Amino acid sequence: MNKSVLKLLMIFTLFGGALAQKTVAQKTLDKTAIEASMIKALEWQQAHPIMAISPTDWTNGAYYIGVARAHKTTKDQIYMAALKEHGYWNNWLPFKRIHHADDIAISYSYIYTDMTNKKRNMVNLKPTEDFLNTHLREPNSWNDGSDKSPMSKTILWWWCDALFMAPPVINLYAKHTNQPEYLDEMHKFYMETYNQLYDKEEHLFARDMRFVWSGSKKDKKEPNGKKIFWSRGNGWVLGGLALILDDMPKDYKHYSFYENLYKEMAAKILKLQHKDGLWRTSLLSPETYNHGEVSGSGFYTFALAWGVNNGLLKKSKYVPALKKAWNALAQCQKEDGKIGWVQNIGASPEPASTDSWQNFGTGAYLLAGSEILKLQE
Repeated sequence: MNKSVLKLLMIFTLFGGALAQKTVAQKTLDKTAIEASMIKALEWQQAHPIMAISPTDWTNGAYYIGVARAHKTTKDQIYMAALKEHGYWNNWLPFKRIHHADDIAISYSYIYTDMTNKKRNMVNLKPTEDFLNTHLREPNSWNDGSDKSPMSKTILWWWCDALFMAPPVINLYAKHTNQPEYLDEMHKFYMETYNQLYDKEEHLFARDMRFVWSGSKKDKKEPNGKKIFWSRGNGWVLGGLALILDDMPKDYKHYSFYENLYKEMAAKILKLQHKDGLWRTSLLSPETYNHGEVSGSGFYTFALAWGVNNGLLKKSKYVPALKKAWNALAQCQKEDGKIGWVQNIGASPEPASTDSWQNFGTGAYLLAGSEILKLQE
């Protein structure tokens, strides 16, 4: 064999071996590395606080739900310290818009902290109780039929994001306080949103009434002619369903509705995953913004992994996609822990970039990691 051929053979062998090693690494989940990555994300986010309105706004609500679930899985006290500190400095208060689902999202972390701590009376849940009782039981200006805006705010939870913000909180509060009547009230408003925004053909939620098709030529659509379904919007819903099912009693009379909706959406979302492991901001028009996005992808990874871990989704079908999703999410973390490729605050599909970040994106990353850690390969 001449030297040139031998040299080429050696290069091919070395390159092939390296490629095979990389492939194995991509197929295997390193749980130690995942935990380290999650802590790095938490530490970076804690050092770079951001809020849309207030320390108790929905952006922090979503972030601290991720922190709570990370603690639930790992029991690492760094997460609990963050939960206690945030709750203490905010006097365990929700935000102020009493009929807005966004402003109770932060209470998920308060309730979880109270449930988890042996030291009682540290957490004050009275503000959460007062908010929920008013939010659920008193009339509000959105359901009197007078709203004429394009979003048609004629129901309490008129946008699909609300199904992540309020229902998991109400559900967890009902469990913690042993007051199942809250579940019936939650279900009533959940069904209003479902009936108004869920597309039974596509098995996805419109973000709000602007994107619900009526058959009119004025219906909003993507350049490819498809309906507009926002990735993070549906991520809010599917992630919220996983949280609800995790704490809802299985003998609750409407449990099957949530389970069936979860499975239906999960099957659709699996089909929409891109080859690189992430989802695009516009689910039915991935070419509109042809890059992965972390917040929607993080919520999907969390929700689908939760389904596998709890026996609702078939392991052989979903685990390969989940490994691909987590490896892609991890690629979006900077060396310092910052999570990039997060679409900024919005209400429809928009682009992201390697440097775009939000605290709720970090929350989605922590949520995803909290269930990926439990995944049995």
